[in-house]
Amino acid sequence: MTARDTQLRYGNVAMTLHWIIAALLIINLGLGLSMASLPRTAPNLGLIVMVHKSTGLTILVLSVLRLVWRLMNPWPPLPQNLSPALRALARTTHVLFYVMIIAIPLTGWAMVSASPRQSPIMWYGLFEWPKIGFLTNLAADQKRPVTGMLAETHEILAFLTIALIVLHVAGALYHHFIHRDQVLKRMVPGTKVAGDIGQAGG
Repeated sequence: MTARDTQLRYGNVAMTLHWIIAALLIINLGLGLSMASLPRTAPNLGLIVMVHKSTGLTILVLSVLRLVWRLMNPWPPLPQNLSPALRALARTTHVLFYVMIIAIPLTGWAMVSASPRQSPIMWYGLFEWPKIGFLTNLAADQKRPVTGMLAETHEILAFLTIALIVLHVAGALYHHFIHRDQVLKRMVPGTKVAGDIGQAGG
């Protein structure tokens, strides 16, 4: 298996980034939901918030790297016998995922940068992550409404991503168990993919 993507399957780099980002994203969505349910006086809330911020920033960096890699490596094509509607749905889902895995942590970073509290962003407690300067330097009377807007956007994007994950998993299972093609296998390390993935479209 090569580092670069081929016409048959994703390469090692794409697969590694895919599964790491997927795991971190699911963990962070869970942390975000738990933060919303905990009282502000919860003794472990500070730790959860710090891990949530750190994981989000990690996702942002990895997602930018994944996007750069994707621009350098075209998607392996979808099966030729896939309907135009399902082909469009698959492509749209992929594009939306790239938008979400960058937009969610970016809005979170922006929200913390604009917050009137001006708490430092500590990456897993190891070092201080820089804030977005123009948001940090907003006038005091502007920070609260901007932070509120960013918080609402961050939350909406998170719930949309949960729905997108459900759709994505359902699509992968559909390909594997109903359509019986190799779309799922080509993103799973260690699987063998025969040369019957279509060469057109996708």
